[in-house]
Amino acid sequence: MGKLYQGATGDWEAVIGLEIHAQVISESKLFSGAATKFGAEPNTQVSFVCSAQPGMLPVINDECVRQAVRTGLAMGCQINLRSVFDRKNYFYADLPQGYQISQFKDPIVGEGILTVELDDGSTKDIGVERLHLEQDAGKSMHDQHPTMTYVDLNRSGVALMEIVSKPDMRTPEEAAAYFKKIRSLVRYAGTCDGNMDQGSMRADVNVSVRRPGEELGTRTETKNVNSIRYVMQVVESEIRRQIDVIEDGGVIDQETRLFEVATGTTRTMRSKEEAHDYRYFPDPDLLPLEFSHEFVDKLAKEMPELADAKKARFIADLHITPYNAGVLVAEKESADYFEELLAATVEKSAKPVSELGTLVSNWVTGDLFGALKKLGVGITDSPVSISHAAELLCLQLDGTISGRIAKEVFESMLDSRKSPEEIVEEKGLKQVSDTGEIEAMIDEILAANADKVEEYRGGKDKLYGFFVGQVMKKTGGKANPQVVNQLLRPKLDG
Repeated sequence: MGKLYQGATGDWEAVIGLEIHAQVISESKLFSGAATKFGAEPNTQVSFVCSAQPGMLPVINDECVRQAVRTGLAMGCQINLRSVFDRKNYFYADLPQGYQISQFKDPIVGEGILTVELDDGSTKDIGVERLHLEQDAGKSMHDQHPTMTYVDLNRSGVALMEIVSKPDMRTPEEAAAYFKKIRSLVRYAGTCDGNMDQGSMRADVNVSVRRPGEELGTRTETKNVNSIRYVMQVVESEIRRQIDVIEDGGVIDQETRLFEVATGTTRTMRSKEEAHDYRYFPDPDLLPLEFSHEFVDKLAKEMPELADAKKARFIADLHITPYNAGVLVAEKESADYFEELLAATVEKSAKPVSELGTLVSNWVTGDLFGALKKLGVGITDSPVSISHAAELLCLQLDGTISGRIAKEVFESMLDSRKSPEEIVEEKGLKQVSDTGEIEAMIDEILAANADKVEEYRGGKDKLYGFFVGQVMKKTGGKANPQVVNQLLRPKLDG
């Protein structure tokens, strides 16, 4: 049993399901050759087919079919060799056909199970009901005229994958983890860019509440939620609202709701339709979609390494901590940057990759991610190139600069975009490794602090750090720590 929610009359359990709409990465739409580029002027990417001109017939885009199968493979779901396109009938001003071409009883991808990892380190299995292909509607624009609504058909006919979960989630955290997992899978598989701010990935959030162990309650569906944080807010808000309604003697209406970002709550949009209200029937203009096992097997062999496999490899082969590995693979771009940086560092330093995994992963997840967060940019817009980052790490590896100086050089790199070697040369930051020079400094410091030398030799071992600090101070932090330790301790102990 999952988390229970406390109401005035006892405990309640939430039941949550997500319907995720992911826009297929494709140069053209699902049933026409019209373009799909984001941000184009209204009604400039519209064909006769997606504007529903009389007599125009849909033709399936085979790349969209491949992308749907790839996504199903990434999720580990059943791939159906035969699927059917149906007409889903309803009216919107921005739906020129008066119906949506979708899939209902015979989708292209069937059931599967996704294992998600929660923040506390535990895992949860969440069922996938199906993935089906469908075309998107256009967009009604209510803010272009004081008395009229304009319609932009650029999105009309764009290919969507609707990924429907089973009602296996019980908390906002589980819903967020599932959404993140799906987003990661489609981005790694290269089937959807996952850009929620551009509308290419969004979720319909289904929530109901019940007494623990009882039958399912009446659910509501909150439409078009385009952020993981908002998904969590919708779930939390609906759970509290539904519990309050029932405990006050009311009933939950099966309805479609909208999320109000400003208040973090949902509001009624319309009563929820049942499947029969849409009068689904097979589209007479499209034959059933059929392909072979060989087709699926070929796509499976071409699949890239996914996040879970990459994380396991980082831990096993590179000896990276599970935490760091999880952070690195959370976004495909971060994992790619890390692997390219690791390869560049291996090449420049000539050290084996097994020795460098921890150093490089610590630098990326610590120094680099911290700097990018302050700058408010993603890793693809990093001001530090992979070549310069590898150069910085190699300067530290070969003893040219210390770890502390490396942080100073990195700060300068962020501001100046210069190479680390230029910065080290200009500022005179090379590490002092000359044993004669360091030994002379140590002798001076010991002579000037004879009282502390006696205290150290009398048992105050903690004073060792004081002497190291004095050497570092005298060299401006540039003394090689290994050389300092090699020379200092014998002198102090003697």
